[in-house]
Amino acid sequence: MAEGSRRRRDPEARRREIVAAAAELIVEIGVDALTHRKVAARAGVPLGATTQYFATLDDLRDAAIGALAAEVEARIDETRRAVVVEGVTPAGLAKLVHQGLTDARAIQADRAVVTAAVHDPRVRAFARQWSDEIVGFIAPVHGLDRARAAAVFIDGVLWHSQIHDEPLDEELIRDALAGILTPSPASPSASTAAASA
Repeated sequence: MAEGSRRRRDPEARRREIVAAAAELIVEIGVDALTHRKVAARAGVPLGATTQYFATLDDLRDAAIGALAAEVEARIDETRRAVVVEGVTPAGLAKLVHQGLTDARAIQADRAVVTAAVHDPRVRAFARQWSDEIVGFIAPVHGLDRARAAAVFIDGVLWHSQIHDEPLDEELIRDALAGILTPSPASPSASTAAASA
């Protein structure tokens, strides 16, 4: 059976191809540069097919962002399972973060979702998922404030990887997380002041 015939007989498969092409383009060129014409060319479908399935460009963008968000959710599930194995320690978290830096496609997808969220309130819930989940892993062990600080640092590590040729070393990530998550002992002067109060 010819590819064209299969596509005509399976409209849902064609719709998925269009959404996948749009998601790829968002990762590569950003959500604001997306057009029906570019998506049709990437998907290998006639221009009219994109408007047949998605009446507006916003509809197409929403579907593509939804597909990227589903990728993020799948990675969150993987991370959730890995945290159980590695533990909520600076070393365990650093190992997971460093492993994540090797997945360029995942990093780019996260960046695309976060960038879209800056301008589109509808996407913000998707963009917050990753950081909220990180806080959820860490807070029961280290407290909410430290968990939030660690999540901000991890977000920064991911963004750092987008603009530098080499990702941060795992040891550097571990040491920074240790500084964030480990309560510092009270300094002698603070202890003296507390005792005299």
